[in-house]
Amino acid sequence: MTADLSPELLPENHFAAMLFDMDGTILNSIAAAENVWAKWAKSHGIDIKTFLPTIHGRRAIDTIASLNLPGVDAATEAAYITQAEIAEVEGIQEISGAAAFLKQIPVSRWAVVTSAPLQLALTRLKAAGLPIPQVLISAEDVEQGKPQPDCYLLAAKRLGVNCADCLIFEDAEIGIKAALASGATLVVVTATHTTHSPAGAAQQIALRDYIQYGDMLLSKLKQR
Repeated sequence: MTADLSPELLPENHFAAMLFDMDGTILNSIAAAENVWAKWAKSHGIDIKTFLPTIHGRRAIDTIASLNLPGVDAATEAAYITQAEIAEVEGIQEISGAAAFLKQIPVSRWAVVTSAPLQLALTRLKAAGLPIPQVLISAEDVEQGKPQPDCYLLAAKRLGVNCADCLIFEDAEIGIKAALASGATLVVVTATHTTHSPAGAAQQIALRDYIQYGDMLLSKLKQR
């Protein structure tokens, strides 16, 4: 398990920017997402119980393609899933304290990096009452999705900083792998996922929400 966050666990250096995964990290959309994916899986004869844990943190097109279902076009099915998820916003809410925390970060110092398509990301951020970032990296922005680090490297580039100089917030296994591969410092958010198995995750800082340690985290941003 990851260690609880404390001042001693954060590096002494300060960070140029903060990069946030979306689902499970700054907002909770698990019920909505799993409802859509469960219906889709059932219609394709897929075992729902074993399948649902695999959808988190990953682009829909990558999830579907990995199944190698005969006669199924991954792009077409991913587009269907996206539209269904856009329509399913009931129950989506912020991770405690996320909205207030994000609003305190200068707009040029943070980004959202999600495996969701852009329209779905905007829909969920608005449904959760979260601010829309100036830099939002979505599924369409990279050829290789998580667990490859491309999305985080791109976010850092668009903010004009080095990814190794960033603090990344992630929750699911796929995203944690991407964050670790990017060379950034990782904070694991445990509000929706409490078990993390990627190598290196056990040595990372854990955070349940953004209330108790929000001020301390904000103090770790470099002064400009």
